[in-house]
Amino acid sequence: MSALICVARIGAAHGVRGAVKLWTFTEDPFAVRRYGPLLSKDGKRQFELAQAREAKDHLVATFKGVTTRDEAERLNGIELYVAREKLPVTDADEYYHTDLIGLAAVTTTGDALGRVFAIHNFGAGDIIEIAPPSGATMLLPFTNAVVPEVDIAGGRVVIALPQQIEGDDPSPGRPGEGRDP
Repeated sequence: MSALICVARIGAAHGVRGAVKLWTFTEDPFAVRRYGPLLSKDGKRQFELAQAREAKDHLVATFKGVTTRDEAERLNGIELYVAREKLPVTDADEYYHTDLIGLAAVTTTGDALGRVFAIHNFGAGDIIEIAPPSGATMLLPFTNAVVPEVDIAGGRVVIALPQQIEGDDPSPGRPGEGRDP
């Protein structure tokens, strides 16, 4: 089976006739209608969109065979995937977030930071998560200023580490301990 790419996530039920909120991860929210059946992460369940309409920041959708609120509520949280080959080919300077997972992360001076672990979006823009060889992962804004270069062919992303925020105290210890005013 080819690689599956997450294109949407089913949210809460909407109304009483089986509709759900649908959060899409595609440039065009309605693109999910063009991919054919959408799959669960394990590929064992298929979902066919019957209808979709635009709402404030998501779609309101119905799936074939889902006609009640109870059935819709059981779908909440399911991520929907399509086979990679069903997605449009990217331009030379474009990529899918999944293409970045596993790439080496290096500083602008070439020092190794680790590997790209994930790309997140919690509502305020994309975040790149870098996993160093040891220790906690780093969460950084996925902006041109912080990630000035994405080199898929070279297998790396370049990270311009942000400077320390003014007022931060890099000394160890809990906040408020051992500091003189």
